[in-house]
Amino acid sequence: MKDDYRTASQSPASFTVRTVSWADLRHANPIDVSERGDVVLAWVDGAMGADPHEWERPRWDADLWEQRLAGWWLTLRPDVMIGAFSGDELIGLASLRHRLQPGMAQLTTLHVSQTYRRQGVASQLMAEVMRMARDGGASRLYVSAVPSTSAIGFYTSRGFRPTDTPDPDMFALEPEDIHMICEL
Repeated sequence: MKDDYRTASQSPASFTVRTVSWADLRHANPIDVSERGDVVLAWVDGAMGADPHEWERPRWDADLWEQRLAGWWLTLRPDVMIGAFSGDELIGLASLRHRLQPGMAQLTTLHVSQTYRRQGVASQLMAEVMRMARDGGASRLYVSAVPSTSAIGFYTSRGFRPTDTPDPDMFALEPEDIHMICEL
């Protein structure tokens, strides 16, 4: 796998996407994952349902980022992490597990700092993850998605569809998420 640098210019954000190391991850703390909404989605019996109620995910502090990163390595077992950088600032992070099941890779994480959302950062990270998954021999990509309208809208616009047969281990870890698959 080639660790080339890819640059995207999307007004007003300009950023580069590259693989990241553990040393780079010390900069993950500035990624503002905060989000709020008024609907929680659920995939039940082959249909998307909506539960209207207020929800909020607060910004993670340095300790919580460290806990999340350590937890991801233990439970999700990503093979590679890629970051989006605006200068030296890490503004987005995605990770890929090459083999969740035979022929299926997994997008294990995707986070973009709030001030950089809807500027092409997540799209560029996703494109790179999809390229890496295909290069690794996968024909499908799996994601366990937060049940927000923004997350599900993003993934469905990239070709993901909810699955009625989620990966049992991933479903056990994240039963409230919407488990989706994309043909590569």
